[in-house]
Amino acid sequence: MTFQRSAAVKGFRKFLITGLGTGYLPLVPGTFGSVGMCAVFVLVAWASGGSMMWVTIALAVAVVVWSVVCVALGSFAESAFGRRDPAQCTADEWAGQAVALLAVPLGSAPADAWLACGVSLAVFRTLDTLKPPPVRRLEKLPSGWGILSDDLAAGLGANVVCQIVLRLGLAW
Repeated sequence: MTFQRSAAVKGFRKFLITGLGTGYLPLVPGTFGSVGMCAVFVLVAWASGGSMMWVTIALAVAVVVWSVVCVALGSFAESAFGRRDPAQCTADEWAGQAVALLAVPLGSAPADAWLACGVSLAVFRTLDTLKPPPVRRLEKLPSGWGILSDDLAAGLGANVVCQIVLRLGLAW
């Protein structure tokens, strides 16, 4: 019974740290994790009728939840996958993409949520991949903090770019 429980707990931890399994998808697991968060964003925007308040609350909750998962399970992820900041660990991308989408303008057309997703996804994945200073330095923090913090910083940078681009673009 203990072995079954232990295996189930380990499996559940892997499910969480891999961003609901997106970390197991081939080639670009980080992008799949970000796309998962974009899907949540579009779903909440649609279900709330484009209410900025509900979308922002949902994204803030997502940042907290995925950040806790990363920090709490960071050492487990590194041990389970045998390396520092393993590619399979995409909970950090979920958190970073949520930061990139926080309070971005939704506009009045339903397609505006898709536009916001596209812009934020492109900018976030670029910043997360290139890791401009000081983002790369944050990876050196211990275990879960190192896994998470570079993505939060990339998400913050992406959010600033998205605020400018989308506010100028939607004003037209």
